Amino acid sequence: QVQLVESGGGLVQAGGSLRLSCTASGRTFSSYAMGWFRQTPGKEREIVSATSWSGGPGYYADSVKGRFTISRDNAKNTVYLQMNSLKPEDTAVYYCAARYSSGDYYYTRVNHYDAWGQGTQVTVSS
Repeated sequence: QVQLVESGGGLVQAGGSLRLSCTASGRTFSSYAMGWFRQTPGKEREIVSATSWSGGPGYYADSVKGRFTISRDNAKNTVYLQMNSLKPEDTAVYYCAARYSSGDYYYTRVNHYDAWGQGTQVTVSS
């Protein structure tokens, strides 16, 4: 099973940018659909963005459309989340997730995914 490690979180002022990275172990990363989720205390984990194994047009939650961009580099076993125009409400722990996929699909539900990273904190100050 793939193992995931996120990086790139931190503290940023509103309007700023961060890029999260998620690097996977294993040789079959290109067969995995990937997703980014976030969670705040007392709330359920929610989908932010998702991409298929080919990296085609991805899925974005309405709250981040036009501000966040998901991408992947299969040669580096890494998926990225570029976050621009950050808002205080983007503050959360961000998790990447992986699901082995035989088809070129993305997945948007927590229970669709087989593996999770440890999470990285993103804090946006106003």
